[in-house]
Amino acid sequence: MNRCPKRRVLSGAIALPLLLSSAAAAAAQAHPNPATPDSLRQIQTMEPRMGPPGTEVSLYTENIPLQARVVVGMGAIGTGFEELGTGDQGEFGEIGATVNVPESATWDRAVVFIIFNGNFAPTGLSDPFHVTDAAGRVQRAGTIVGEENGCVTFEDRDGYLYSLAGDLGEAESGHSVILEGTVSRSVTCPQADTIEVDSVAETEPAERVHPEPFR
Repeated sequence: MNRCPKRRVLSGAIALPLLLSSAAAAAAQAHPNPATPDSLRQIQTMEPRMGPPGTEVSLYTENIPLQARVVVGMGAIGTGFEELGTGDQGEFGEIGATVNVPESATWDRAVVFIIFNGNFAPTGLSDPFHVTDAAGRVQRAGTIVGEENGCVTFEDRDGYLYSLAGDLGEAESGHSVILEGTVSRSVTCPQADTIEVDSVAETEPAERVHPEPFR
């Protein structure tokens, strides 16, 4: 996949976990059938899964429908997406892309990489990428959901679930908090990425975004 020498923020159609608006989309025809998260193919490989702005991320997938042009973008729930690169599929339908996390990405939201065709119809979506600060930490606002099998569950304002480890102080199930810590995969709580908490503060409930499907 070719890298795009200039990144541009596109604004337009309302989206799945992303709310897109787009001058480019205004020129493109609207799709008669809206796409939902379930209708998008999962990007199969993303390495690494976290890092600060500037991190080089490799994406690879073989399950995207054949299309003449491929656009890779990145964004968070309720935000616009930023186009990171363009390219073509291989003769067997494979897509490989190497892009950099833009400096505009912040440590308080997970982001996703998304593949569009030439008409900016979404066709593929990655797992969440955890943008960190220079020290490898993330910040998340959300609610402590509860505890199951010794794993404390936390849901952030974008609806992503995490397990929590470390000292939570007086915070407990049902409390709205802002957490800071490092993200890892845990053998003990494999159902979600784990935040090793080093700072927690109670806060007002975070407003949840309810995006509409892509069109």
